[in-house]
Amino acid sequence: MRFTLPIVLIFLLSSCQGIERNCKDYKTGFFEFTFKANGVEKTAKFIRTELLNIDLFEGKIDSASIRWINDCEFIQKKINPKNMAEERAVHFKIIATTKDSYTFEYQDASPDSNKKKRVEKGIAYRVSEFNINP
Repeated sequence: MRFTLPIVLIFLLSSCQGIERNCKDYKTGFFEFTFKANGVEKTAKFIRTELLNIDLFEGKIDSASIRWINDCEFIQKKINPKNMAEERAVHFKIIATTKDSYTFEYQDASPDSNKKKRVEKGIAYRVSEFNINP
């Protein structure tokens, strides 16, 4: 019984590793993001610079401006929105990083107080080159 507590403490302390967040590594580059829309898996590609995010999705190119809040968070706003929904800015937060990817959360940057707050998660993977062919 007296050995149980130290063993449990050692196990707990050794399993409490911090989440890696090397956000600066993902401020710029070429990325892919896979998601589901209406039950169908789709992949979007994007290029991110310090000030811009350029998306390629289903043969269309779209651009957004980026304003970094800190190394792990930024606000993205479409440059040429086509409707009211696209005019709303989106808040992105990098919550974890690995050697080749980062996990992020995103939500409306100015949510409607009458609607439930909706936070989505995703994983973006670094790709070595950006091919504009879908």
